[in-house]
Amino acid sequence: MSVTIDITGLTPDRIRVASSPLAELGMALHALAEPGHHPGLQGWATATSAALDPCLADRLLEADFLWRTTFSDVFMPFAGLPGRSEVPAGTLAGELDQLDKLSDDQFVDAALEFTCEASYGERRALQVLGDPAAHRRALDLAATRGPQQVRFTERLLRDPPSVRAWFRRLMEDCDEAFFADTWAGMVHTLAADARHRGELLRRKGLAETLAATSGALSVDEEERRISVDKLAEGRTATGDAGLTLVPTSMGWPHLMVLHRYGWQPVLHYPTAAPGPANRSSVEQLTRRMEALAHPVRMRLCRHLARGPYTTSELSDAHGMTAPEISRHLTVLKKAGLVTTRRRGRYVLHQLDLSVVARLGGDFIEGVLR
Repeated sequence: MSVTIDITGLTPDRIRVASSPLAELGMALHALAEPGHHPGLQGWATATSAALDPCLADRLLEADFLWRTTFSDVFMPFAGLPGRSEVPAGTLAGELDQLDKLSDDQFVDAALEFTCEASYGERRALQVLGDPAAHRRALDLAATRGPQQVRFTERLLRDPPSVRAWFRRLMEDCDEAFFADTWAGMVHTLAADARHRGELLRRKGLAETLAATSGALSVDEEERRISVDKLAEGRTATGDAGLTLVPTSMGWPHLMVLHRYGWQPVLHYPTAAPGPANRSSVEQLTRRMEALAHPVRMRLCRHLARGPYTTSELSDAHGMTAPEISRHLTVLKKAGLVTTRRRGRYVLHQLDLSVVARLGGDFIEGVLR
């Protein structure tokens, strides 16, 4: 599974790297709402939440589904502006001005992303406001998410300008309450990362830049398609638009891909990831979990975790034929869970405990990526 971006005809001058205070504010709100996703930020989240004015905390709860369960595209409004070639304005006020330039249809469509409608990224007209059937569909989907989302959706569909003004005031109040100080502590790091990626683009090209940015990003040999290794399916194309890379200091383990139809594609990537660099791909993670799902292979792992064994030893211990044991060992080896070494005329197999120990972390990163 992956999200792909068709970049056929994309010229180097249309690939930009720029930091975004509005996108980082969205990530900060997500970390406050879901601190379990971001163990490295739990100290910051605890201190910030404790210091929040109760009235502001209540207001944040009114629409926290815009950043808790999804990362709404309203936090990257530059991507939806005409021409699909804009970059983040560089200041929160400037990006909120960019948000004001989106049409009501664009804002409503992006804000309703929390309903998990299957048509995200598909070619379709933005007509929720003018289509009674689309109205009903949006309310039905919101109802499955709870009464709070229904109330928000009713307000949004009834009076988009007032919701837009409310959202802007909320972001400005967050900036005054806590985000301005947070941004001041990271803006130089993000700017340095953006300059570094820009220099890599000029010297090494897109493929090497993406490979250095995340192991989940790759470009095919013809440099016509970017693949983002995620537990999701999606596709978009740059066409005559640009491609923007936006760094985040608060985003790991999330690697976001904005691929809404009619908007400029955006890769929102974490600047650094803790732990080993050789994280499992989604395909490799799936293969490993499937390999361990079989009860016979689970029992084999119990032996192999304790030390190296030959196929004949495992055959005797489990009451199975050598060919049967070999077939199960082959599955475990293809999944990278078992190592093999030769001692004289004997071949010894052993569980790779370091790989197995990472499975939980790899799974969490995979589903959150």
